[in-house]
Amino acid sequence: MNARLLTCLAVLLLLAGPAFAGTTCTQRAVNPMDQARAAEAALTVRDLLEQSAPPVALVARIGTDLSSQGLVYSHVGFAMRDHAAGRWTVVHLLNACGSDRSGLFAQGLVNFFADDLLRHDARVVLLAPRTAAQVATLLNSRRVHALHQPRYSVIARPDSQRFQNSTSWVLEIIAAAQLSPSLAREQIQTVLNGQGFEPDEIAIPYAKRLLGGLFAANAAFSDHSAATRLGGRYPVVTVRAILRHLQGLEFISQEWERRQGVWTTDVGPA
Repeated sequence: MNARLLTCLAVLLLLAGPAFAGTTCTQRAVNPMDQARAAEAALTVRDLLEQSAPPVALVARIGTDLSSQGLVYSHVGFAMRDHAAGRWTVVHLLNACGSDRSGLFAQGLVNFFADDLLRHDARVVLLAPRTAAQVATLLNSRRVHALHQPRYSVIARPDSQRFQNSTSWVLEIIAAAQLSPSLAREQIQTVLNGQGFEPDEIAIPYAKRLLGGLFAANAAFSDHSAATRLGGRYPVVTVRAILRHLQGLEFISQEWERRQGVWTTDVGPA
């Protein structure tokens, strides 16, 4: 165990009261070692961000095992340098208790990495300077709430007006900041389609959906066409699709990846 992890663990063990994690609204005591790993990940991300101190950066985490879909990162948010809640506060959309609703949250980096993660690897993405400034301005405005659709579906269509998920919100915020914050979601999605945005496809076979207990409040299959439901391949905004789109538009200036506690600029698939 490295010295930094031991330090994080020692500090956390001095805290009064238990800590809890998860977004299912089932309180679950967090293992002190998991707390320490979350704190260590948060500290290393903070240190990395401080090196260049952009107004905002994308930070992705691995909360769900999506390897069967060929994906690594399941969630992404905006780490903001100057936020009312504190330096490097993460602003992101979270599903509420596995329901069909979501909310916008501002969390510290430790809480961001303490949410029952598969592992504490991370991807930090610096946006091009102009893009980062525009995104930070939008996130600090009230308009950011107008671009939030609280009806949630984890498999929301990229062009859905009825539903939104955490990744589609991030993509639309970046697009709105580039275009005009006054645009409606439908207009933003039209521009994204015109730019050639390509979602990933999540494979959920029809038989598995019917027989495997996949009906859940936070997964709206009715948001997709009958043909998609029968075919079992659902177009969804993923972290990988967001980064692919931003790279194509040259909106990314630098990327780092933390694998097993070590930072590298040799980033792998998202």
